[in-house]
Amino acid sequence: MIGTRTMVTFVSGFLCWMAVVKTLAWESEAANVPESKVLKAGAAASNITPWLDEPIVGGWSSPPGKYIHDELFARALVLDDGTTKVAIVVVDNLGLAREVCDLAKRWIREQTDIPEDHILIAATHTHSSISARPASVLKPDPQMSDYATFVARRISDGVRCAVARLEPARIAWATLDVPEHLNNRRWFMKPGVRLVNPFGGEDKVRMNPPAGSPDLVEPAGPVDPQLAFVSVQSRDSRPIALLANYSLHYVGGVGSNHISADYFGVFADRIQQLLGADRLDPPFVGMLSNGASGDVNNISFRQPRPPKKPYEQMRYVAYDLAQKVFDAHQSLQWHDWVPLGMRQRELVLKVRKPTPEQLKRAQEILAGAPPLPERPHEEIYAHRVIQQQEAPETISVPLQAVRIGDLGIAAIPFEVFAEIGLEIREKSPFRPTFTISHANGSYGYLPTPRQHELGGYETWLGTCKVEEQASVKITEAILEMFQELRP
Repeated sequence: MIGTRTMVTFVSGFLCWMAVVKTLAWESEAANVPESKVLKAGAAASNITPWLDEPIVGGWSSPPGKYIHDELFARALVLDDGTTKVAIVVVDNLGLAREVCDLAKRWIREQTDIPEDHILIAATHTHSSISARPASVLKPDPQMSDYATFVARRISDGVRCAVARLEPARIAWATLDVPEHLNNRRWFMKPGVRLVNPFGGEDKVRMNPPAGSPDLVEPAGPVDPQLAFVSVQSRDSRPIALLANYSLHYVGGVGSNHISADYFGVFADRIQQLLGADRLDPPFVGMLSNGASGDVNNISFRQPRPPKKPYEQMRYVAYDLAQKVFDAHQSLQWHDWVPLGMRQRELVLKVRKPTPEQLKRAQEILAGAPPLPERPHEEIYAHRVIQQQEAPETISVPLQAVRIGDLGIAAIPFEVFAEIGLEIREKSPFRPTFTISHANGSYGYLPTPRQHELGGYETWLGTCKVEEQASVKITEAILEMFQELRP
């Protein structure tokens, strides 16, 4: 019989050997690239700024947009390894309907040779834009708003321009940890603090408790501190594009009734300045995508910050991230060619349904019964309960996995909790790996089963629209696609 210590030693040695084999395989793949293989890249930005007086979405109310503080864009990067083309688009919007993404992809496919399943379109989740999705994300709506159609067209235009700008390029990537701007916003509170939800039940955690409250105990989950970025240059070192990823919901602090891209837009502008990439021809495109930030924000709960002027905190965070990316940019290892790969899978998920008691109460509210003051937002959630009841029993959601050399990207159409992004990164065969949320659709929050047990805003019926095991099934599907992309 083999002793425990001997078995542990054998297993550890085998795992180390497998890691070496995998590393050597990837290095061999890169080292044996024929001189004829050329990586090409192109980037473009399309202005998608909405007209004024449309409702701004992202809060409990929807005030009309009265002022454009900064322009909104759909920023596109196209990569071509000679065999495979991949397009990644980051859009300044709260969340795009799948119909918008699919329409844009169809137009792109009709005008280029990029397959629809090789196009990743993700919203930043800025809370100061107008809607580009129908009222119910669970029921396909062929009648999109004028603005949603406009956004789809401009996404298509941007990718077509990026394709027209394809040129021989080199690519590099890096990651660094920047935890100081991140706070898990779901908190355990001291015993005796009642956390009543809109349905009359009580939660175990609270979203966004009062900053500095003596009733705070501890956060209910982690944050994902990774700041990842991919940089692309021409062969003569002219910056083409930089795609970054950070798991921060948004920063906020915009002016009243202002349209703004939030810190995502500030980062894009600032990294362009730091890289000396202003007024290039073709123009440089900076991009910041939203990571696994469904339960993470920029509010300091333990030590409240003093009041800030509009946009002050936003600039502070974006400038700091851009500076850290720029510093890391000085020591990148560049590749003249890397293999590209992409997989897409449709995953069928069950739609959550209200209990008979919840449905009856929602019908009473809509019939004129007064909401109960102890139940927060009861009238709003009465409408959402009815929407959930009328929705199909299941929905099909698109998931994507992207390979850029040794780097992996997961694309998920939900507000992904931090612990999901951390698990995907840990189990991914690619190093580094990051998650882009709000990708190819917008289906609400994605808590883990453990977080569902705790309750709280992100788990409420109508805020979270799909089954409680959704995160498990999505993580499994993403990891399976990553395995398919392994060399």
